[in-house]
This record gives sequence, structure tokens and C-alpha cells, in this order.
Amino acid sequence: MKALTRTVATVNNVSILIVENGEKIVPIRPICKAMGIDEDSQKRKIEGDEILSSVATLSMATGADGKNYEMFCIPYEFIFGWLFTINPKNVKPEAQAAVTEYKLACYKALFRSFTAKALFLEHKEAAMKAQIEVVNKVSRDFREAQSTLKLAKARLNTLKDTTLEEWEANNRQLSFEFPEETEE
Repeated sequence: MKALTRTVATVNNVSILIVENGEKIVPIRPICKAMGIDEDSQKRKIEGDEILSSVATLSMATGADGKNYEMFCIPYEFIFGWLFTINPKNVKPEAQAAVTEYKLACYKALFRSFTAKALFLEHKEAAMKAQIEVVNKVSRDFREAQSTLKLAKARLNTLKDTTLEEWEANNRQLSFEFPEETEE
């Protein structure tokens, strides 16, 4: 399978490449060049890392000049973690703000990732507590409505049962006893 190299970003006029040859890998050279950091020291740092060293590889990639080179690469899924290890003080002055901003975004992403379940449970518990209050209020209102309905039906039945004779005996007035309302 022929490797496909494409640009995924441009930093400081340097193309950041991704090589697709069954998996997505990223050469570190263009990134180091874009940030003005030493590629060899980054390579040593990656080789000394227990996780990154196990996934780093040499792979053929097309350089910015269109020629093929063997480049030190790490899988695309690990590139963000490696970038997080770069100290903004060690990069070109024009890249320092971007690296610092990136690190801040990583800290926030890590926080969201590791606290998402607890935050979800906290929000869910608060929402359930509020909904329980709504259900309790609706239940009380429903019981009151049932009581009111019972009284209204009783009054309707009294009216239905009233005869013409009763009406005339009562001086043509509809007068009848209503059942007492009970409070619950």
C-alpha cells in the first residue's frame, strides 16, 4: 500500500504532515521546525518515554520539497500528548503564545475528561431533585383536582335527580344541599 502524505496544518509557514499507510502517523520534523525546537532532542525525549517509545516509528514521508524521506513519526492519536510535553520557553518567541494556549487547552480538556462523570452525576442528581419536587406538586394538585371533581359530580348528580315536583315545591327554585367539601 502506497503511503499518502497530506498537510493537516500550517504553523509558521511550515506544513504539518500526516502520513496514511494503514494508520495515521505524523512526522515530528516539520513540527519541530515550525516551533523552532531541536528535532534530535525531541526524538530522544520520545524514545525515553515509556508510552511514546513503544509507538514511534520510522516511515517514508513526502517532505515539503516533494521528495521522499525516512522520517521519525508517532501515531496521530499520540501527537497531542507529545505536544503537551513541549515547554513554551523552549520554542521560537513567535510560537510561545500558541504553545502556552495549547497547553492551557490541554489542561482544560484533561479536567473535562476526568471530571465528566462526576459532573454528569452532580447535574443529574440536581435535575432529579428538582423533578421530584415537580412530581410531588403535580401529585398534590391532582389529588385536589380529584376531590374537586368528586364534589362537582355529586352536585351534578343532585341536579340530575331533582324532579319537577321538587322544583315546584321549592317555589320554582333549584335549591339543594351540596355535599360538604373535605380538606385532605
